[in-house]
Formats: sequence, C-alpha cells, structure tokens
Amino acid sequence: MGTHEYEGDPRNESVLISVNGELLPRPEAKVSVFDAGFLLGDGVWESFRLHNGTIAFADEHMDRLFRGAESISMDIGRTREQILDEVNSVIEANGMHDGVHVRLVVTRGLKPTPYQAPWVISSPPTLVVMPEYKTANEQRAVEGIRLVTVDVRRGEQNVQDPRINSLSKHNCIAACVDAAAKGGEEGLMLDPAGNVATCNSTHFFIVRDGEVWTSTGEHCLDGITRRKVLDLCLANGIPAYERDFTTNEISTADEAFVTGTFAGLTPVVEFDGEPMSQGQRGPMCERLQSLYIELLRSECRG
Repeated sequence: MGTHEYEGDPRNESVLISVNGELLPRPEAKVSVFDAGFLLGDGVWESFRLHNGTIAFADEHMDRLFRGAESISMDIGRTREQILDEVNSVIEANGMHDGVHVRLVVTRGLKPTPYQAPWVISSPPTLVVMPEYKTANEQRAVEGIRLVTVDVRRGEQNVQDPRINSLSKHNCIAACVDAAAKGGEEGLMLDPAGNVATCNSTHFFIVRDGEVWTSTGEHCLDGITRRKVLDLCLANGIPAYERDFTTNEISTADEAFVTGTFAGLTPVVEFDGEPMSQGQRGPMCERLQSLYIELLRSECRG
C-alpha cells in the first residue's frame, strides 16, 4: 500500500459519519444512487489530519476546496466556517483527539435523472464528513517505497484539470494499477511533454547537489504538504525549485521522496528497479521530515 499503508483500528466500526449534517453509524451512512458524485464523479474532496485536537493547516485545505468547487462552477452552499464547524462537530461527536484522518466530500447533489448537465439538479450539494482512526505506518518513513514510472500521464488543464481535487480519479487509479503491475508501490506520472508531474497519490521531490526539486505544479494538485516542504526549505536556507525535469535526472539524483497529507514525507529507496540513495532514506529527506514534524507540532498545540 506504499505511503497509505496503515493498521486497521476496531474503533472505526462504530464511528459516526455526517451526511448533510445527520450523524449516522458507519454502516448506515449512505448517499443516493442519484447523487451526482455516484453517477458522474461530479464533486470535490479534501482530507485532513487531526493532531492533538487540531485540524492541521485547515485554512489551506479550505482554500483548496473552494478553489476546486469554483473551477467546476459548483456553489457549495455553505461558508468555509460552516464546513469547518461541521467537521469539528463530527470529530467532537466521536470523541476524537489524535491520529485521525478525515475525508470531506462535496458533490453537486441529487440528480432528478441520470444526466450529465450540471444545472440539471434537484437538491443542494451533498456534504459528507468521514473521520477514521488512521495512522500511517511509521516504518515507511524510514524504509521508504519503491517508485516506478507509469505509462499513464497527467493531462493538460483543458482536458481534465489535474490541479483539482476532483472526485473523478480514474486517471490516478489507472496509474496505480500500472504501478502495481510493474512492481511499484507508487506510480510516477509524467506530464504531456514527458517531464515529471506527480505521483498517483503523492507529490514527488528529488535532491541533487543539495538542491530540492519538484515539478512546476502545472500538472498536479496544489499539495498542502508539498507547499509546506517548499516553505520549510526557504525558511531553512535549503535551495528549492519548482521546475521541469525528466526521469533521467531522477536516475542521477542523490535521493528522492514523496509527500502527502496522510504520511507526510516518505523516502523513495528504489526507482524503476534501481536503488536510490543506496536503497535507504537520504539525509535531506530525514532533515525535512524532522522540520515538518516540528511544524505540525507548532500548528497543532491543542
């Protein structure tokens, strides 16, 4: 499972999930088959981490949620404060405090009939909040993952904008399938020009001669953890660049790592069947992991 590897928690069987403000036991939390999210993947989503009683980087996640909704001409029908209040009320109802992953899904709402046009709608948007006790496997942060280049590419922004946290994830699912078939735990996706774009569920960085490189961001989600890593580099005198680069430059890099909300920073110890940084976590990744943990602790003091 790579960066999303976790251990099951029996407490999740009894968590309450919010569907349009109604708290329901997990087995009873359902949406209609006429929901636009089910029929068309028409909606946006966010994921949050609850650390020490605080949602990490909540403002940035809300900014991204509303940008995504605006880009598909969807009026969520709630303010960011109302959404965060709902998220916090679900967390409180479950008595949660730490080690929690929250998935927030907003769809366009119910359709009167299966039909594509977004203005053919018969309800307000659907809002679902799904909290889980879910902690990343700490060993992955040290032992790393195997990364492979996949044949599935990120499209242009005028095809399906890859910068949006869209419910329609077929492109990334296809990349995940391809990665597994090639023996990888994550798939590195290229952009239409053949430059590095992102991974199927995380963002990608390399380290060369003390410099940290990531893609331009034109063909990947505006990752919150990705941005925090770039900010940490700037604040700590580490040269960091958003730029075009190819798989050839990965092969000759000193080390590599991926980032994401769930697991933070995870080293890449193998790329396309060859070891990275002697098959172990590199010093830059380890340093940035420590800086990121410090940032989280500062953000989430409870």
